[in-house]
Amino acid sequence: MTNVLIIGATGTIGGTVRQTLLNETDDKLTLFARSAGRLNVSDRETAMAGDVTSDSDLDKAMENQDAVFVALSGPLNRFAEKIVAAMDRNNVSRLLFITSMGIYNEIPASVGSNGNLSSNGVLRPYREAADIIESSDLNYTVIRPGWFTNGPVNYEITRKGEPFGGHDVSVKSIADFVKNAIADDSYYSHDSVGLNSK
Repeated sequence: MTNVLIIGATGTIGGTVRQTLLNETDDKLTLFARSAGRLNVSDRETAMAGDVTSDSDLDKAMENQDAVFVALSGPLNRFAEKIVAAMDRNNVSRLLFITSMGIYNEIPASVGSNGNLSSNGVLRPYREAADIIESSDLNYTVIRPGWFTNGPVNYEITRKGEPFGGHDVSVKSIADFVKNAIADDSYYSHDSVGLNSK
């Protein structure tokens, strides 16, 4: 059994990862979100309302965790700084962090290269978040999904430096990858992976 902190637990990806871990593992979950009070929790879950920019909220959430999964939107660079520092303070090393495809200009023209950082400045905080995480001493995996769909689990993985393989990926596929990475600390450890539908 692994203690997993889900930061952004009420979002689409956070909620799907939560359900996958409940259904397919015996992990214990801490659900961290601004509006965690509206979650109905099982006996394997704890809901914690908090602000990801608050050191004290993060320190409380990190207590006794084995892995941290982050699926947030907004100023990801600022969030990444706060989360990495909190993990260091609390001696938690395994981090799985959702960013976006295109942050390394890895999307080929056949998939839609206008989605790359060079054409889309909105991705700058996503790239900066990845840079912060990659320069940390954590056991991290940066996850760069394609556009979310509601399809089944069916995906391919590309590594940093390889061209992105496709435009879309199902939310269930992202959750499956996260489940595997939580179960095995060495799974794409110290790596940045793209996820797209096969």
